[in-house]
Amino acid sequence: MSVPSATTSATPGIPRHIAIIMDGNGRWAARRRRPRVIGHRAGARAVNLCIDFCLERGVEALTLFAFSSENWGRPADEVGALMKLFLNALDREVDELHRRGARVRFIGDRSRFDAAITARMDAAESLTAGNARLALSIAASYGGRQDIAAAARALAVEVAEGRLSPADIDEAAIARHVTLADLPPPDLFIRTGGDLRISNFLLWQLAYTELWFTDRLWPDLDAATLQQALDDFAARERRFGLTGEQVAPTPATDTMAP
Repeated sequence: MSVPSATTSATPGIPRHIAIIMDGNGRWAARRRRPRVIGHRAGARAVNLCIDFCLERGVEALTLFAFSSENWGRPADEVGALMKLFLNALDREVDELHRRGARVRFIGDRSRFDAAITARMDAAESLTAGNARLALSIAASYGGRQDIAAAARALAVEVAEGRLSPADIDEAAIARHVTLADLPPPDLFIRTGGDLRISNFLLWQLAYTELWFTDRLWPDLDAATLQQALDDFAARERRFGLTGEQVAPTPATDTMAP
């Protein structure tokens, strides 16, 4: 079995790909005795701050968990307000993201969104498709188990059509069919809000990702907190199942005669 290899960034200690669960909007609003939707609005500022941070430090990919497949079960008024915010954000932010060189992509089950939102999603992806400064993926109506199940269905279709043998289904085959297969796996996962779980987010992709948690609520996110996460990441030894000696850099050999 192959072992995942470490990804390298142009800047030492900088992850190529960061994945974030943006948690704490509702609690932020509750502490201020405001409706939950106010917290979601406040969280939009943190999204822009996070994108700026990644662009400034040369992070290649950023994946944000905006709305899970389970979030559809929240109260109807909150879901409706979230959809309105989502629509407004698409109208307001996409041109600026395009100007900054971000390629926008939405991952998840779009069939549950109404036509106005899916049309904006398609337009945003089309407008920014040629950008290469930052791969910005927004997980909306997304679930990690759902992602793996979709990959399994795709492989089953290939088997049924005679294009693939069941014996050839291995980790690499599944990896080709899960979401974000064209990106390096996340190097660093960040969750705000204090909960210590990954909540059905990128289950396949996070297998060897470094996890980092903070009690800070998402609307209160600042550059110092993100830098703390990067400093912690840079200090870790990523072994990918090997020993420390195996992944340690090999000292350069001095070939000069004494």
